[in-house]
Amino acid sequence: MSRRRLIVAITGASGFVYGARALEMLRPLEVETHLILSKSADLTRRYETGISREALFELADEVHPVGDIGASLSSGSFRTLGMLVAPCSVKTMSEIASGATTNLISRAADVVLKERRRLVLMLRETPLHLGHLRTMTALTEMGAIMFPPVPAFYARPDSLETMIDHSVARALDLFDIDIKGMPRWGENLHPPGKVQQPRNDD
Repeated sequence: MSRRRLIVAITGASGFVYGARALEMLRPLEVETHLILSKSADLTRRYETGISREALFELADEVHPVGDIGASLSSGSFRTLGMLVAPCSVKTMSEIASGATTNLISRAADVVLKERRRLVLMLRETPLHLGHLRTMTALTEMGAIMFPPVPAFYARPDSLETMIDHSVARALDLFDIDIKGMPRWGENLHPPGKVQQPRNDD
């Protein structure tokens, strides 16, 4: 594989911007992006953002129809770093966990798992009931990484965009993709002043 490839899937959960921002961050890097957009995600795009389909598709190197089960991504011989589902709906999470691959998103995720590649699911749901938690546990046991986009307030974000960028950059970290300028504790972020050392009885 001469160029690193990453699959980015966007489902219909709230948080369409996570997937779009991931594509924007990857665009200037030496990473070939393969986008899959679910039908529900296209609706969410219109509800939550001003991003057009055309503008979104231009961010990806290749766009695969969600119904194209015969796409390159459906085969383990097509080598990738893995797959980011951002955001990930409960429906998609459950379908991946069950192995019922009814579209290219769940099929590509199944391939990533069987080939022991990295699958990162930015699940957008709260609160969680026991069924959600059991599904998340099953996927973790299968090798997936559950990555709810939780903001990191230690970076003192000054905007919603800053919080989104940090969550997406941390997710891309899991594929060993370094986003320059991301605030990192102990590197370009440090405690504001002296930190009191814990006592032995703390």
